[in-house]
Amino acid sequence: MTKRTPYLLATLVLASLIVGCNSSKSAEGGTVEGGPAAKTKLVFIPKNTGNPYFNQVGKGIEKAAGELTLEFDTQAPAAADATSQLPVIKDQVQRGVQIIVLSSNSPDALNEALDQARAKGTTIVTVDSDLTGNEGHRDVGVLPTDFSKIGPAQLELLGKAINYEGEFAILSATTDAPNQNAWIAGMKEALKDSKYAKMKLVEVVYGDDEPQKSSTEAESLLTKHPNLRGIISPTSVGLAAAAQVLENAGVYPGGPKAKGAGIVLTGLSTPNQMKKAVEKGVVASFQLWDPADMGAIATYLGVQLQSKKLTLKVGDTVEVPGHGKVTIGEKNIVFAGPLLTFDKNNIGKYDF
Repeated sequence: MTKRTPYLLATLVLASLIVGCNSSKSAEGGTVEGGPAAKTKLVFIPKNTGNPYFNQVGKGIEKAAGELTLEFDTQAPAAADATSQLPVIKDQVQRGVQIIVLSSNSPDALNEALDQARAKGTTIVTVDSDLTGNEGHRDVGVLPTDFSKIGPAQLELLGKAINYEGEFAILSATTDAPNQNAWIAGMKEALKDSKYAKMKLVEVVYGDDEPQKSSTEAESLLTKHPNLRGIISPTSVGLAAAAQVLENAGVYPGGPKAKGAGIVLTGLSTPNQMKKAVEKGVVASFQLWDPADMGAIATYLGVQLQSKKLTLKVGDTVEVPGHGKVTIGEKNIVFAGPLLTFDKNNIGKYDF
């Protein structure tokens, strides 16, 4: 044995230990370099902080991220302005995040930042709110249900409650929210049906998904439209705020100060957020889906795309563990599930 042999053996042993320590199982079961630090990083960027609806989306993402052994984080702007997510996106890309799950505040204000992120290898998955008309700036969009059906379904829910007659208003989120605008457009289109000939949309107002502003807008509707028969608020913050306004004013159906049959309120929200309003009779029924399903599906698809294990082809189906099969639609849009209607008969069965 030469004098250099022990040195060479020690070097080989050290090298093998380094290789062993730097290999770990990835989210998809393969090996990646860099050990724990090399876990796939996923960040969820909701529209803004403090929104119970997006907290539920986040729970779905977090659960799926844990099952797939991802490094997960949530970062959100304080307000749901069109450009408020820009600095968050740029910061996360600089931090090396590989997957961004985004609920977009604007259909076009984020495009350049998203293009730059994708150029660096980041997979972009929109969830709940898509880049409507600009879908090419993300990889896949996971929507709660067929958006073309939400507007008509909301209008029908209100119409049935007011016997398809009377004035109604819409309390929305922000003026730029792609999903809100798509739903409102759907309501307006459905309103052309002769079935709704005696219903009149008198105003669309925006509460910016802020409780106080939503309350102010709801109060304004009651003042400006004394013959108002109904309000549709397709946003969880707006619906909760409007319910409180109607309860305080006592003008809901059966309320102490209701004029005639009272003002019917419906919209989109989570069961837990609206349970008390339903129990009090302030809201008879409203609709939604389970937001956590979207989060889980978005996470799974994001990982599959990032690891190059999935190629999106229109018409193909993808088996999502625990959630069944989803179909890849036009513009790489995936629908998470059907629209659910909640009322006093079934609201107690749901906990989200």
